[in-house]
Amino acid sequence: MSVGRPVPYTEAMARLTEIERQEFAASYPQWKIEGEALRRTFTFRDFTEAMGFVTKVALLAERADHHPDIEIRWNQVTLTLSTHSEGGLTRRDTDLAARISTLAP
Repeated sequence: MSVGRPVPYTEAMARLTEIERQEFAASYPQWKIEGEALRRTFTFRDFTEAMGFVTKVALLAERADHHPDIEIRWNQVTLTLSTHSEGGLTRRDTDLAARISTLAP
């Protein structure tokens, strides 16, 4: 999984194969594959730090035109990624997860 390499739209929208899922899981073990979604919880020192992270994620998501579900619990932020229009995981999810991982504490 490369970060930053542009992916053609049709390729990005194809559902991930089992091999692609395994490769992502091996490269990004902090992200959990749960059915047809990627999920990860990030923990911060306090609410302000957590919200700063959410703002950075929002900017990445807007650039990618792909938006995670975001749950905020004081100093914890849980992100869930899935390509709803395709009914499961696609490169759009793994690419955004990889980019988000660069922001992690």
